[in-house]
Amino acid sequence: MRPAVLALLSESPMHGYQLMQEIRRRSNEEWRPSPGSIYPILQQLEDEGLVRTVEEGGRRVAQLTDAGREHVAGREEEFAALWESHTPDDDPTADRFTALHKQLGDLWAAAGQVAYTGTDTQAAEMRKILSDARRRLYALLAEDPNDED
Repeated sequence: MRPAVLALLSESPMHGYQLMQEIRRRSNEEWRPSPGSIYPILQQLEDEGLVRTVEEGGRRVAQLTDAGREHVAGREEEFAALWESHTPDDDPTADRFTALHKQLGDLWAAAGQVAYTGTDTQAAEMRKILSDARRRLYALLAEDPNDED
């Protein structure tokens, strides 16, 4: 899990919840880190001087220090290998579900950002958008698949 945390922090600062969600998303739910695994890793990286945390929007956000950036430099291939999919090639629905999973992960990340950093008004608007999307998806299933426009 430590290399995954370093890989993500090399891309951008994140708080613990974002790290957990992004690891789940990028590993196609194969890794499901808990707070009990992420926060001790962050503390260890901070103790080693590779990461520092700053207060941002009421949350503690971790970011690499200069020493941390030096530590991860040149490890791009190693980090990319962490996220290689383990979906069987013979599964005809794999591409469809992989694409859906990525889009849902992106939506989840965006909704999380609004929930954590947005105003109350923005959070209320987000809930309306998500409710509308849910209704529209069910309406899509109710359509006649043979009725082409």
